[in-house]
Amino acid sequence: MNDCIFCKNLPKVLENELAYALNDIKPITQGHMLFVPKRHHTTIFESTPEELKAIFELIQKAKELLIKEYKPDGFNIAANCGEAAGQVVMHAHLHLLPRYQGQSLTRSVF
Repeated sequence: MNDCIFCKNLPKVLENELAYALNDIKPITQGHMLFVPKRHHTTIFESTPEELKAIFELIQKAKELLIKEYKPDGFNIAANCGEAAGQVVMHAHLHLLPRYQGQSLTRSVF
């Protein structure tokens, strides 16, 4: 997909054979990251079991990096699937949102 931003060569924080992670350009919280399968498809429901495994392997690695760098108190993992659910980029992806005590979200991915 030539017009898909996630299909372009974006700066990656982590990567494996089937997926990659990047920092969100409009972070909701400090350390907000996205996890994207390399194969273009619209929602996470279309991901193969192998792609989901690859994404969650990266999420585990990212969690450790974020704990060291930002010391969050918790995490949210979210996926918006479809325009009605708030999906803006029509390429499957998951959000990892570090959460901090006393913090309220100014905007939501939910």
